[in-house]
Amino acid sequence: MIHIRKKSEEMGGNMLNKVTIKAPAKINLTLDVIGEKPDGYHELRMIMQTIDLCDELSIAHTGSPKIELTMDKELPEPINVEENLIYKAAKLLQKQYQLPFGFQIHLKKNIPAAAGLAGGSADCAATLLGINHLCGLSLTKDELCELGVSLGADVPFCIRQGTMLSEGIGEKLTPLPDLPPLWVLLIKPDFSISTAYVYQNLHWKRLAYHPNTVGAADAINRRDVIGLAKTLSNVLETVAFPEHPELPEIKDFFLQNGAIGSLMSGSGPTIYGLYQDEILANIACKTAQEKYPEYETLLCQTKIPEK
Repeated sequence: MIHIRKKSEEMGGNMLNKVTIKAPAKINLTLDVIGEKPDGYHELRMIMQTIDLCDELSIAHTGSPKIELTMDKELPEPINVEENLIYKAAKLLQKQYQLPFGFQIHLKKNIPAAAGLAGGSADCAATLLGINHLCGLSLTKDELCELGVSLGADVPFCIRQGTMLSEGIGEKLTPLPDLPPLWVLLIKPDFSISTAYVYQNLHWKRLAYHPNTVGAADAINRRDVIGLAKTLSNVLETVAFPEHPELPEIKDFFLQNGAIGSLMSGSGPTIYGLYQDEILANIACKTAQEKYPEYETLLCQTKIPEK
């Protein structure tokens, strides 16, 4: 469960004044494209893992129907607030359940934007969960996932969290056992990659290799971290790596600096290294900061969702 902290006493009924909620990022352990739907969406099969790098949202209801969104830092590019997933999630619940008030939402941004870490989807999921709690809507996670998938393919996973097999366009989720605690070192280069470009240029029918997602799930079930590390695979690397040769170089850096495995998350550009040993992870983090001073380097851990 995403942690929700009450900020005030109940006003009456099940409604609160304000909630604060964390929105954790994810990494891909595998990512495969196995088909394409008539509407252009790709059918995916992937295993995703929550990490403890979190944005934080504060949500309060207001006297007017207006939805206001503020952030603690500027994003790399200006955004149209009405196109933001936080706004869309709040608007969806407001309209769906005829809520007579609006919301003031403040985002503390810690997850790098446009990084392949599902930061936008995590914020969207946190908004759905937070407003559900704030307003006493009593929606189940299944119901929230049904709403969330209309906003983004990763939103249902970000609602559920943990270690999961995700299929379809993200709506079919199968829980897997929690991973043993692992260190995840992220390197986010100083450029972005268009998700649309990556998928448009992925020739999935002609791929020479597909991730062994079944093998990865089996390794997770056996708590075989080394076996899992050997199955890390993302077909989107076949598009991103030729365009950005820095990315395979970062992957090699991890493998030469103590990581048991390394992979691009999502459509990139973030590359992560997986570590069993905290000391090795910290040494690699310091080395990465010296080697890539212009890149964002973040040391995180795998996160087990609260029950």
